[in-house]
Amino acid sequence: MSQVLIAPSILSADFASLGSQVREAEAGGADWIHVDVMDGHFVPQISFGEPIVRALRPVTTLPLDVHLMIEPVDPHLETFAAAGADSITIHVEATPDLAHTLRTIRDLGVRPGLTLRPGTPAWALWPYLDLADIVLVMTVEPGRGGQAFMPEMLPRIQQVAERLDALDGERWLQVDGGLNATTTGAAVVAGAQVIVAGSAIFGDAGGVAAAIDGLRGAAAG
Repeated sequence: MSQVLIAPSILSADFASLGSQVREAEAGGADWIHVDVMDGHFVPQISFGEPIVRALRPVTTLPLDVHLMIEPVDPHLETFAAAGADSITIHVEATPDLAHTLRTIRDLGVRPGLTLRPGTPAWALWPYLDLADIVLVMTVEPGRGGQAFMPEMLPRIQQVAERLDALDGERWLQVDGGLNATTTGAAVVAGAQVIVAGSAIFGDAGGVAAAIDGLRGAAAG
């Protein structure tokens, strides 16, 4: 992949102006829009659900990258696919039959993604990598925006990158958590191909477009 992709996370956007914020991100050069769905059960916080995905679908031409931090996850896959999700990422901890869930997502015409908590061993991913188009390495504990990047996750990014390089087909290694102009470079050196950032983009005093440019610069070294 020649260019690192930038995926602004709407979890840090201004919800009173969400459509405008997403349009601003697209105009500013974003590649994907990242949508964090939290249920108050799998993670303590509650964010939003399928109606937000459905409302954003006509607002942007960018892929809607949906990260489901919910449990159980399987009953909701069809709903999010129908709402307009282009990719759905699930946690290894949130479904009893991970292979079945990933195949179901693909059968719905959506790119399947796979992730895990920082405390879950990386080897939990290995049997399922060939079933996923996206592998997300969390560099914070899932469930809350604005946390600090965990540098101890850099070896995990590198380890996953090496595993993905050994597989056939196109896959994206995505990294999410505490990414900004200071931490993005290290994540990219370790192997990150998609940078998810929330507060570093929507909370930047210079504006969304300038923040995206800054992340691109950091990714390029």
